[in-house]
This record gives sequence, structure tokens and C-alpha cells, in this order.
Amino acid sequence: MVCAKLSAWTTPSAWALEREPSSFAPSGRWSNKDMDPVPPHKRTWSTFNYVAYWVSDAWNAAVWQLASSMLAIGLSWRQALPAIAVGHIIISLVMVLNGTIGARLHVSFPVLNRSSFGFWFSYFTVISRMVLSMFWLGIQAYTGSQCVFQMLKAIWPSIARMPNHLPPDAHITTSGIMCYFLYWLILIPLMFVSPQKIRWFFLLKAVVVPPAWIAILIWSFVKVPASQGLFGQHTHLSGSTLSYAWLSALNSALGIYSTLAVNIPDFTRYAKNERAQYIQLLVIPVAFTLVGFIGIAVTSAGIVLYGSVLWNPLTLINHWDNRPAAFFAAFTFALATLGTNISANTLSAANDMTVLFPKYINIRRGQVITAIVGPWAFVPWEIVTTAQGFLSFMNGYTVFLGPFAGIMVADYWIVHRGRVDVPSMYRPHGRYRYTYGFNWRALATLLVAVPPNLPGLIAAVNPSVHVGGAVKIFDFAWLFGFFVSVTVYSFLSLMFPAKETFLDEAITGGEPLEDSEADSASQSGKQSVEDEVKSVV
Repeated sequence: MVCAKLSAWTTPSAWALEREPSSFAPSGRWSNKDMDPVPPHKRTWSTFNYVAYWVSDAWNAAVWQLASSMLAIGLSWRQALPAIAVGHIIISLVMVLNGTIGARLHVSFPVLNRSSFGFWFSYFTVISRMVLSMFWLGIQAYTGSQCVFQMLKAIWPSIARMPNHLPPDAHITTSGIMCYFLYWLILIPLMFVSPQKIRWFFLLKAVVVPPAWIAILIWSFVKVPASQGLFGQHTHLSGSTLSYAWLSALNSALGIYSTLAVNIPDFTRYAKNERAQYIQLLVIPVAFTLVGFIGIAVTSAGIVLYGSVLWNPLTLINHWDNRPAAFFAAFTFALATLGTNISANTLSAANDMTVLFPKYINIRRGQVITAIVGPWAFVPWEIVTTAQGFLSFMNGYTVFLGPFAGIMVADYWIVHRGRVDVPSMYRPHGRYRYTYGFNWRALATLLVAVPPNLPGLIAAVNPSVHVGGAVKIFDFAWLFGFFVSVTVYSFLSLMFPAKETFLDEAITGGEPLEDSEADSASQSGKQSVEDEVKSVV
């Protein structure tokens, strides 16, 4: 009997999710409730919720590292802080533009993207964004493992003398991999906690982390007055070298949350109304610039105290002799990384998986899969061993995310002016099929916007490769990709319009269609809005 039960669980049908009757998908295709538009009773996010979300995400070790790593590449606070502020002002504008789409239509990014890229081509953007989420999960997990090491070291200092049995080119030690595994064990159970209960975890983060980091800031000013530390630091760069270094820093500031600028509809679809998420225009620049300032100020004090640019805050904590202070500080960074991995990384990747495998994966299962695969598949310690490597990583994936965001903004706001058909986003043969499921305008846009940044990306990954002046474009890869994509996609879509996708007004709801009805709907692009509404209802 036991064997029979086990064998039953090994069959794919045992893991299939229940078909949701409210789905807009035709009967021949699977969907699930996590893919469907959010029903009215679940649209509960208010302005306060978006403030709380971004304040929680801003107090994030990667934001601290972003700011302090700018000092490590030769900038002073006078250049680094404006780069952070300007970058987050720009990203907040894009965040609200794409976030408004989710708040109006109440659908997730993977579904929404079908209207601009085409039903099948959208899977490329979904997979790309999912992989980047897993990368970020690994980066944050590695930072979390350093937190675990500092906490254990504060309790048992002998762990610092643990013999290392790994080669130098592994870029991680035996104690490091042990702490990475321990952090992973802490992360996994949190994937099974319901969203209703996990909010208490974020409340704990909000209560503990900001006061602790402000206390570290005060400590840095007490130890090293601002006149000697923060204000005493000056850049040694000049001319075009300084300009491109600043652009690279700006691009890194854009890159740190350029993933969410693309998939922000995953969160804004829960908004009570579209106005609730407008607060992002204010809270994102303020919160992230504040945390960036803390990172810069503390790192500047560390230069005076310890004689080097300790851009990683865990390396700074490693110099402390006060073991209780080191433990508590490391604990707050661990708490911050856990919160970010739950809210921004596993949840985003899980949303993508629900579209890739809707029959078997919902958000909960997607989070678990992400937490199992992401931290181990991408060996993050190979990426963040140096400040330059950390910045190159963040610059690297902006090559693709800038164009993705640009195409989304252009398609909804410029080309279709908000008049889209939500039910057709769920139909393989609906109006967003374009040409065999590919919108050639989006493909052509990517072919124009992405390749100019590839030489710089190659040089960043392998510095021994010389690509000449082409590397300079890579220093502002996100800005280049975004604005080129907005321009090229708008031009192609308006000069060579996909007429079946143009409507007189938006179609946002209706009952599920059968296959035959869905197929006939794909031919209805030129009919009147009244006829289209009748076919949906």
C-alpha cells in the first residue's frame, strides 16, 4: 500500500493543479488562479502597503554594497550619492509607468507581456527575468551566508581558524560554504509560510533593521567625524574617466531594481486603485538614497579606521572587537537579505514559473523551486568577490532589462494608449498572436538595442578581451537600451501597425471562451468594440 501511494506521487498527474473555472484561457490550455486577473476582493494594497514594501526593500544589504562599492572604484560621496539619487528617480518613473498597467488591468507581468512581445515570444522575456531573479537570490544568499559567519564568529571565534580544504580559485572557503548551507536551511522553511503570516516577518524587519543601521551610522560619525571621513574623501579620477565612472555608477543604481521595473505589475495588480501605487515616485528615491548615504558614510569611516575601502559591510563588521555588537549587526543584515529574497526574488521568479508551467506550478511551488535551485545553480561567490565584479554584475543584466522595460512602456502608453484586450492575453490564437506568436517589431527592437552593449558586457565578464571604445556604451547600458527601445518600437509599431491589436477602448474582463470562440476572436481585430465585447461576454 505504501509503495502504491509513493508511485502515485511520482506521476505528473498527481502534481497537477486544479483547473480554475474563472480562467480566460481556452479549454485546451491550462491556467491557474495565480495567473488570472486579481478579483476585486483581493485588490487590497493601499498607499501604505507600497510605502511599507519599498521601505522594507530599501533596507537591503545590496543597496549598502552598491553605494560603498562606488567608493571602491574611485568615486567620492559627492559623485556617488547623486548617482544613486538620479538612478532611483529614473527607475521610480518607469516603475510607476509599468506599475499603473498592472494596477489598471490586475494581471501579472508574464501575462501582460504577451500584448507587446506576442504570445510565444513573451516566454523569452519571462525566462530571462526568471533567471535574473535566481541570480539575485544567489547574490543575496551569499551575503546572508557572510552574515551567518559573522554571527557564528561572534559566538565561537575559533570558526575563523577553521581549516580550508577548498582551492583558492574556488573563491569560497570551507567555513564559507558551511555558512552558505546554513543560510539556505533558514531560507527554505520561509517559502512554506503563507503570505498572511509572513507579514509578521516583514514587521520584524521594519522594526529591527532601520534603527540598527542608523546606529551603525552614528557609530561611524562618533569614531570618525564627518570632516575627517565622509567630507575628507575626494576622487582621484578626472576628465572622461570620471564621467564614465559616474555613468557606470548611475547604471548600477538603475540596475539594482531594474528587474522590478519590468515585473512591478506582479505587485501593483493587487492595488485598490492605480493611485495607490503613485507613492512609488517619492518613496523609492528617498528610501534608497538614505540607505545609500548610510553605506557611503560608514564606508568612508572605515577607510580612516582600517586603511582600505571595505565596500562589503560584513567585511567591516569582521574588524570589530565587540562581539555582541558584531552579532547583532550581522543579524540585521541577515534579516534584511531574508526579507528581500522572499519579497523580490523568490516571489518574482515564482510568478514567472506559473506561466511557464501553469498546470503544475503555482506561486507557492514556484517559490520553493526557486529557493532550491537559485542559490546553488549560479555560484554567486564567483560574482561578488570584488567591488568591480559586483558592479559589473548589476550592469550586465541591464543590457536586457532596459529594452524589456522600454518596449512595455512604449507598447501600452504610446502605441496602444492603454487600449488593450486582457482576455486575449490568455489565448494562444488571440489578437496578440501577431506572426506565429512573435511580434517582429519587438524582436527587431531588441536586435537594435541589445547588440551595441554586448562588447562591453563581454569585456566586463572577461577583462582580457579588448573591445575598444565599444565598452563605453556599456557604462550606460540601461539608459541606452530603454530609450532606444522606446524610440524604435514606437516607430515600427506606428509605421507598420498590427491592426488587429488596435481597439477603440480597453477590454478588461469577461467569461472564459471555448477554443472555437477564442480562435474566432483572433480574427476580430477589425470589428467594432461593441461586437468584440459581445464575443467576450
